[in-house]
Amino acid sequence: MSDQNEKLKQLKTSSMDRRLSIAKASLLAGTRWAASSASSMFSSEEEKEKKRKQAMKEQANYLVQEIGKLKGSIVKIGQMMALYGEHFLPEEITQALNTLNNQTVALAWPAIKEQLVSQLGSKLDDLTIDHEPIGTASLAQVHRAIRKSDGLELVLKIQYPGVADAIDSDMSLFKNMLKLTRMVPQTREFDQWFDEVREMMHREVNYHLEAETTRRFGERLKTDARYVVPQVIDHYCTDQVLCMTFERGVPINSPVMLSLPQERRNLLGEASLEVAVRELFEWGEMQTDPNFGNYLVRLGNGEDIKDKIILLDFGAIRQFDAQLLQVARNLIKSGYDHDSQEMVNSMSGYEFFDAMPLSIKPDMAKVFLLATEAFSTLLNNPDLPPGVMDEQNRYDWKKSQLHSRVMQRASKSMASRYFSIPPKEFMFISRKFIGAYTFMTVIDAKTNVRKMVTPFV
Repeated sequence: MSDQNEKLKQLKTSSMDRRLSIAKASLLAGTRWAASSASSMFSSEEEKEKKRKQAMKEQANYLVQEIGKLKGSIVKIGQMMALYGEHFLPEEITQALNTLNNQTVALAWPAIKEQLVSQLGSKLDDLTIDHEPIGTASLAQVHRAIRKSDGLELVLKIQYPGVADAIDSDMSLFKNMLKLTRMVPQTREFDQWFDEVREMMHREVNYHLEAETTRRFGERLKTDARYVVPQVIDHYCTDQVLCMTFERGVPINSPVMLSLPQERRNLLGEASLEVAVRELFEWGEMQTDPNFGNYLVRLGNGEDIKDKIILLDFGAIRQFDAQLLQVARNLIKSGYDHDSQEMVNSMSGYEFFDAMPLSIKPDMAKVFLLATEAFSTLLNNPDLPPGVMDEQNRYDWKKSQLHSRVMQRASKSMASRYFSIPPKEFMFISRKFIGAYTFMTVIDAKTNVRKMVTPFV
């Protein structure tokens, strides 16, 4: 944990402070950018491109450093842009924004205590709270607590003061910053994305919504012994504090995970993907943040006590309309049948597909068929790479390198223009599946995805 001296004493939340630091950073970046463009005026095309990329990288890193000093919603906006921006932001910017995750400094206890007193008042007397956070993020930090009356272990997710009120001004700040630096093409899609991120930000700070969603998922999974969802303790919940039971587990990428027998890893992999499949086919809503930190594993004993996946953080929940869900299910079914004509036919009934020239659909269908190859079988898919699937239809995620193969295929595809800005809803769904695929790759699981989807298709 970071040294006490490194903790922030308070947040720079006044919009004036924030606006000045960002404006200063953006203007500096803008002038450096202009200077670097001017200096490369007489270079060869190749040389120009190289200089342009280098300058952009420097600009982006500089801006990100400045944002990192601010904390609060501007950082979270940057992180969301990093997560979803690969389709419309230059690579240099996405890479720089990706480093924001590692720069989160905790807020010192006195400031957090003040926030707790204002939110919970005398109820705080019921609890013994650990002053060191067990997790810090851009909008909140998490502290462990114990209820004195019965020793129940709890976690308190405490939102930083002023964060929710700063979202709209931070959004405009971020947008203007990108405009000032002239690094990003301003398009209608770009504006739509901004509106989407704004909405996501407002959902992230709505703890009543998160509590409700946590309860809903808990209810859905309560009879399935493979999952644990923390229980919300209403008595200590407010607009800016969310209180839940503390659930013990090990992180997905901890070495102990890889030391588990293959069969146990396979079952955990299947359970992680099954949630995504049920979200799409059964529940019509999805936890869209596929971050590893949102899962823990409670290890069993390899015999009668089974391993469980602990699902955390239901802040980023997304509902989908019936029409989109139907299109997504059709695409998965066509992958299950591994049928290119069926895949082309599935690509309709949604504005994104309907606006697409018919001539590119077969090319795009190939990308989708590749992306869904884990749903196919040795019998219906002659394109499966050797050794990626066994006789039991278990798919080897690590060996398959699926994500990079799909990206390569998409960028070579004639339809690459359409891949550059897919509709946001598709991005959420594909992100979620990529998250589950990565989960299985990290724990080196071999899973029968087909069996899981069969009841639904």
